[in-house]
Amino acid sequence: MEELKYYGHQHPLLMLNEEQLIDNGNGIVDCSRCGEKVSAPCFSCVECCGCYLHKTCAEAPLELNHPFHRHHPLVLLQNPPSSYTRHPLVLQFNSERLSCKVCQVTQQRGIVYGCSPCKLAIHIDCASPLPAIEYKSHQHQFTLFWRQNPFICDACGTEGHHVAYTCGTCSIMVHKKCISLPRIIRHKLHIHRLFHKYFIHKEYFESLNCRWCHEVVDTEYGSYFCADCNVIFHVNCVFKKQEWYCIVSQENEEDKSLDIPVNSITKVLERNDDGEATVIEHFKHKHYLMLSDNIREHGDKCCDGCLLLISAKFYHCSGCDFFLHKSCAELPKIRLFSVHVYCEEEPFSGSKPLILTSDCMFKCDGCGYLSNGFSYKCNKCGFDMCLRCAALVLQDAVKIPGHKHPILYYYDYEGQCSACGRGTISAISCKDCNFDLCGSCVMRHKCDEHLLTLTYDKINDYTKYHYCDICEKERDPKHWFYYCETCDISTHVDCVLGGYPFIKLGSTYNERNHEHPLTFVKKIHYYPECVKCGKPCEDLSLECAEPGCNYIAHWKCRKLATRGRY
Repeated sequence: MEELKYYGHQHPLLMLNEEQLIDNGNGIVDCSRCGEKVSAPCFSCVECCGCYLHKTCAEAPLELNHPFHRHHPLVLLQNPPSSYTRHPLVLQFNSERLSCKVCQVTQQRGIVYGCSPCKLAIHIDCASPLPAIEYKSHQHQFTLFWRQNPFICDACGTEGHHVAYTCGTCSIMVHKKCISLPRIIRHKLHIHRLFHKYFIHKEYFESLNCRWCHEVVDTEYGSYFCADCNVIFHVNCVFKKQEWYCIVSQENEEDKSLDIPVNSITKVLERNDDGEATVIEHFKHKHYLMLSDNIREHGDKCCDGCLLLISAKFYHCSGCDFFLHKSCAELPKIRLFSVHVYCEEEPFSGSKPLILTSDCMFKCDGCGYLSNGFSYKCNKCGFDMCLRCAALVLQDAVKIPGHKHPILYYYDYEGQCSACGRGTISAISCKDCNFDLCGSCVMRHKCDEHLLTLTYDKINDYTKYHYCDICEKERDPKHWFYYCETCDISTHVDCVLGGYPFIKLGSTYNERNHEHPLTFVKKIHYYPECVKCGKPCEDLSLECAEPGCNYIAHWKCRKLATRGRY
């Protein structure tokens, strides 16, 4: 069909290909009916009066008798901004901006079929769906089925309206958009591949809570899951943010090696009767590490990986002051699809991993704290995440001191932190009560065994008691604080932990401008003068352990001297 006599225009319309469209309107013209940009093939007025129409807009009938609305015929309505209402092709204007009865999406402008008495609208594409669809992820054909009543989609578990597609062989009914759901995807919140299934036996799972929204997943309907880890997602949750997932291509579907993380233990030298590794070599330490659970002997030591106090089982080096939680020692060297969501240099892809590293000093992009422990790092953009943030984001629930319920990580939260009062766009929140923590405040809970107790209870309602006993400044009683019931002492969280809670004292730092290795220290008994500013070294400092060398400098002074580099 090359020429069309259009009922809304006085001149014949001629079909244009892409080259002709560029010649006529430089390739950038709007449809005279719906106001959207026109692409070839399209129609243009033979008299060159400036009229252009999409092929679908030109061929759409003025009235339509539809099977799901038999009471009245559906009339073609115009739904553009008001600036388009002056055009002679405008039939009507949908001032109420009705959402499509089929897909529930509100179209901001364009043409729709509608029934004014019934206040009903339907998109042109939704009014004339394909009678049958085949897709490579499903072995059978899907057939169109018009429904008078809503239905629940077997692929995603959400409600559908009027237009359904069925597979008689599998006895399933789905949305049109769900026919093309990918069979296998990768997601940043889980290291393994996730598989789409229409039905899952509940006994396969210890927890049926969605990894994104933490609400229960109904396994009678479709979901994405990892059978190895008991991790499950709602279909709509797994696709919430486009940059957080990627589709596994068909040629890689059977490549199981993609699911095997490389353990950071390089060699197991001895095992006990239960098969547990008791003596190991770790790729971040030059000596053998031995498994221990004797916390009393080493109770004041911190893990060199996460910088938290050692607890439960841990590995330690008998020749030097090096400790690793068993869980930290067993972390994978590479997280192919972890919490790396900020990389602007490289989009989400399986070839851009986060690598476990132990740089001397880094600032975590999750909590914002300086640390000299282990981190997962992107070599493309320099993104760094400490092990504490990685554990919070990747586990289902977190138990912290001072709160009786487990708390969960919400990635699209917007609100105020209950601890510090600052606004946050992601939070660790409690489902059972009105309680939210930003990432920085969660990271402060290092002193589980401290004599002071972390609390948010109203210990004393008198205003005169709402002061910090360390800095003697006023504190907000609605925010978290440390409290000693015996001594009746209340302190700010920052005053107890200081500004550098995750830097291991005694660890080595190599300074470019000093010939000897330096050591992180905090002086208690005497305060030598800083070689940079001349003031006493009361805060975190770098000291030279070389005999005869009296070099010592504040960490802040060193940072200023090197213009902020770590």
